[in-house]
Amino acid sequence: MNRELLTFPKGGIHPPEHKEISEHLQIERMPIPAEVDILLQQHFGAPCSPLVKKKDIVNEGDVIGTVSAGLGASVHASVTGTVKNIGTSPHPTSVKAPSITILTDTQAQPRTYGPADWKAMPRDEMLSRIKEAGIVGIGGAGFPTHVKLAPPPAAKVDTLLLNGAECEPYLTTDHRLMLESPGDVVGGASIILRILGINECKIGIEANKPAAIDAMEKAVKEASSNGQRISVVPLKVKYPQGSEKQLIQSLTGRKVPGFGLPFDVSVIVQNVGTAKAVYDAVCLAKPLYEKVVTISGKGISRPANLLVRIGTRLKDIVEYLGGTKNGLAKVVMGGPMMGFAIPTLDVPVMKTTSGVLFLTEDEIDLSPHGHCIRCGWCLDACPMGLSPNEIGVYVEAGRAEDTSQFGLFECFECGCCAFVCPARRPLVQFIRLAKMKAKK
Repeated sequence: MNRELLTFPKGGIHPPEHKEISEHLQIERMPIPAEVDILLQQHFGAPCSPLVKKKDIVNEGDVIGTVSAGLGASVHASVTGTVKNIGTSPHPTSVKAPSITILTDTQAQPRTYGPADWKAMPRDEMLSRIKEAGIVGIGGAGFPTHVKLAPPPAAKVDTLLLNGAECEPYLTTDHRLMLESPGDVVGGASIILRILGINECKIGIEANKPAAIDAMEKAVKEASSNGQRISVVPLKVKYPQGSEKQLIQSLTGRKVPGFGLPFDVSVIVQNVGTAKAVYDAVCLAKPLYEKVVTISGKGISRPANLLVRIGTRLKDIVEYLGGTKNGLAKVVMGGPMMGFAIPTLDVPVMKTTSGVLFLTEDEIDLSPHGHCIRCGWCLDACPMGLSPNEIGVYVEAGRAEDTSQFGLFECFECGCCAFVCPARRPLVQFIRLAKMKAKK
């Protein structure tokens, strides 16, 4: 690859990638489990209210929860079966969350979807299909996609960016989607361009995925342009290249202002997995109730890129893959940099679950942390130019509410600071605690 590789100018790190564990594994459909726990809080915004009651019969793809007021996205039955319970289930970040448990009908036939000609659809119908399908940002915080694709007129959006960087170590779901379904991803990009009424799209992919870059470039060439300009842009391998603000700076040179949003610099960013979900929603009228999840780490018997039904419990995934190995020390939902360690395998897969890592002791650092030694490494590594060292010191001193002066609420918790810290200080945990206390 002889092209110049783009990147963001400030900070960043190069953690071990560990993608070789699963990057060569084709997406594999996991059998439907005996029951699923579908969380009603799977998105940025208010949790859904259930539309079903105990003992109701539901079909695959039925809406079972919706948000009547405020920001949110509907949730759908991922299996055909009987509502067993409406209660709570373990949540990766909220400990417990409202959920609907469905007992699967093992005799039910899978739902089929017929294609529609999206090019003849009005914009409002395409947006409506995306909303009805419950699409959220698959690669991030789960922001409802139908809201993101209707920016205020003053925003004057001129560019769509598709995020195929997948810079988190271990994770390979986006890589496999771009290799195996490049036409659907590009089709989703074309739909989003039509909805936004613009023609420019750049697909950013880190250079450690040459096969994905080739597959996407071929799909872009084969797609009917209709005046749209879709291009693939190789990016330098540097974490957190896939972060929204860093990706915008890498691909466009524009800098999102502090506390600003991408549309403030005339840009909309979507993950490649979200683009695929948009294609499924608009062209097939298929809701978002299954997704690809990377299962990796030395602590799982068989790594995989699995297509699983949302609501599938992690313990069912572990059983399907042959169990865990001796020496398992930690289970992380998400990537090792921004994911969350979980205490139970009863946690179900959500719309935003990108991976589950089963890590052994030699893959994690169990050494205790020390005092800040004022080395400044975290300042150099922070891509936002913040002061994570000061936040940590203030939290330890019981002054968490005074840390906004150091850029607390501009931090997106990428973990670069903690990764480089020679004192092994848990800076991301300090920052999360500071945010919680400052908000109170």
